[in-house]
Amino acid sequence: MQSMAASCSSSSRAWTAARRSPSLPSLPSSRRVAFSSSPSSLPSQGCRWPVAGAGAPAIPLRGGLRPLPAHLFPAGVGRVGASAARTRTAAALTAAPPAEEGGGKPEGAAGIPRTLQLGAMILVWYTLNIYFNIYNKLVLKAVPFPYTITTFQFASGSFFITLMWLLNLHPKPRLSLRQYAKLLPLALIHMLGNIFTNMSLGKVAVSFTHTIKAMEPFFSVLLSVLFLGETPSLLVLGSLAPIVGGVVLASMTEVSFNWIGFWSAMASNLTNQSRNVFSKKLLADKEDSLDDINLFSIMTVMAFLLSAPLMLSIEGIKFSPSYLQSAGVNVKDLCVKAALAGTCFHFYQQVSYSLLARISPVTHSVTNSLKRLVVIVASVLFFRTPISPINALGTGVALAGVFLYSQLKKTKPKAKAA
Repeated sequence: MQSMAASCSSSSRAWTAARRSPSLPSLPSSRRVAFSSSPSSLPSQGCRWPVAGAGAPAIPLRGGLRPLPAHLFPAGVGRVGASAARTRTAAALTAAPPAEEGGGKPEGAAGIPRTLQLGAMILVWYTLNIYFNIYNKLVLKAVPFPYTITTFQFASGSFFITLMWLLNLHPKPRLSLRQYAKLLPLALIHMLGNIFTNMSLGKVAVSFTHTIKAMEPFFSVLLSVLFLGETPSLLVLGSLAPIVGGVVLASMTEVSFNWIGFWSAMASNLTNQSRNVFSKKLLADKEDSLDDINLFSIMTVMAFLLSAPLMLSIEGIKFSPSYLQSAGVNVKDLCVKAALAGTCFHFYQQVSYSLLARISPVTHSVTNSLKRLVVIVASVLFFRTPISPINALGTGVALAGVFLYSQLKKTKPKAKAA
């Protein structure tokens, strides 16, 4: 055993001397470099070699061996250690669990800010719509000229849009003639939809107009199937029935039937939903590169330019101070109400378009139907219309329909296995 230990000791000294780099200076015995060996090239009978890693040179310092910097490696030294290190790194990366998408956040965390944003937009949309309908009804009672009122509302919107572009609050669009030609039918539909709405509001009560306009989800489903290729399930389609039925029940006590008001509201349904569906298709077209604000803005300006000659040819100039004074109308009060109605009209339409860019046309229509329920209740309170038990029942049925629809829309069909 003593001879074997002596042999091991002498072999170790010989190996260390042979592998010492000639470029390295002589080191004291306490700082000498020790090289590990491969098992195939060194004796292994009872000898323990000072290994600082799998093939990597090391310097014995206080606390243990420390690896030698890579640029001081002698030729061929450390290759085994580098290969082993790369193998260990690859194995560690393979064994590490994959990071969650979204920076490790839970799946529902990213949807919370978006839900809050949509909720705030819907609240603003409802509030502006309530004030618009009340002031617009008061104006139409004083001057029953729907073409003139519509043109004035588009003029108010065009003023705010021009101000927005001049102050650089939003980037100005740069469109070609072909893009303007594509937007012209949308602007025409936009203009007709608002004219029909004002015609209905001028002939019948606010509640009856919004009762008929609560049929919009059905028009939206039909047009989405025809032009967007969206096919809702029978359950989703059936969930729209209590929404419309509830709104009808809520407004039954305020119904003042008039055929002109009825067909005007139905025509408004068709035109407004056609505008929403085609706008959604246009916003999805990457070639046009129009955002929702600029799309609505261009449509509003073009609708004003289209409605002005139509107003002059059908109703003439009815908003002049001399005519209003001869009709016994308070000019100052009327102008304030008309200005408020025009301001609310523009901004509630803009918020509506911003929502349309974030949700589907059917969801937009259902939210719009619930908005009509809120408008009906607000008009009943403002004009002090008596509320019957049928109104309360209709409100509950409509809200239940909205909840049912939202739950059915969340349940997506599972993908079929290939």
